[in-house]
Amino acid sequence: MAAEAKYDRIGVNYDTSRRADPYILSRLLHHLAPINGKSYLDVACGSGNYTSAMASKAGNWSAIDQSDVMLSKARSKSAEVEWMKADAGNLPFTKGSFDGVTCTLAIHHFPSLRGAFGEIRRVLSDGRFVLFTSTTEQMKGYWLTEYFPVAMDRSWDQMPSRVEIEAALDVAGFKIEELEPYAVAEDLGDFFLYSGKHRPEMYLDPMVRRGISTFSSLADPAEIEAGCRVLERDINSGRIKKVIAEYDNDLGDYCFFVSS
Repeated sequence: MAAEAKYDRIGVNYDTSRRADPYILSRLLHHLAPINGKSYLDVACGSGNYTSAMASKAGNWSAIDQSDVMLSKARSKSAEVEWMKADAGNLPFTKGSFDGVTCTLAIHHFPSLRGAFGEIRRVLSDGRFVLFTSTTEQMKGYWLTEYFPVAMDRSWDQMPSRVEIEAALDVAGFKIEELEPYAVAEDLGDFFLYSGKHRPEMYLDPMVRRGISTFSSLADPAEIEAGCRVLERDINSGRIKKVIAEYDNDLGDYCFFVSS
């Protein structure tokens, strides 16, 4: 399914469970360090939660996404941002148009990671590219695999590995300045895939699952039903604590890639 069609469908109720998490927002701003009078781009902005939050702090912002539904929601959040429908692999901007670029939880939808990063490098002047994503290696440490193995396997398949991300950045001409792992916090406010790491009962809520592409686009309904049934049983019995502990690791759950 094309990313545009996928997120047109997901976008209808997307903001029921998705919002800019204060901590993640603070780290994006820390790494990007936007200032007034400079221009910034958010690639694959979705419904604009992080874009509008960053734009309210500093800088002149533009944002692109492929989904009309997502962009409609984004436009309602900020009249200051220039919202545009565009493909990450074919950005409608001239060379060196921006002083910084962000991309949050989206690269698994890019048909060509190297193509997208090459375009980002082209439109970036001398600022930073701040990418927030998970990697294949990190996702293989999610305890969700215990309950939804087929869906998670499909999710791994579309998520680039750390080596692939680093290679694509290098080919595009970026130099990685910092890798900052992120471990999901118990009070995480943006309900993306592993947001329920410490709150497993979240995955029993259809509205939460609807805003997560792994469940809404990759998972078979029968697997979701069966997995939720076992997950609910394990929550009630307390076994879930053992499952979560068995998947504990030191890779982090997501990562900020900071490049220039």
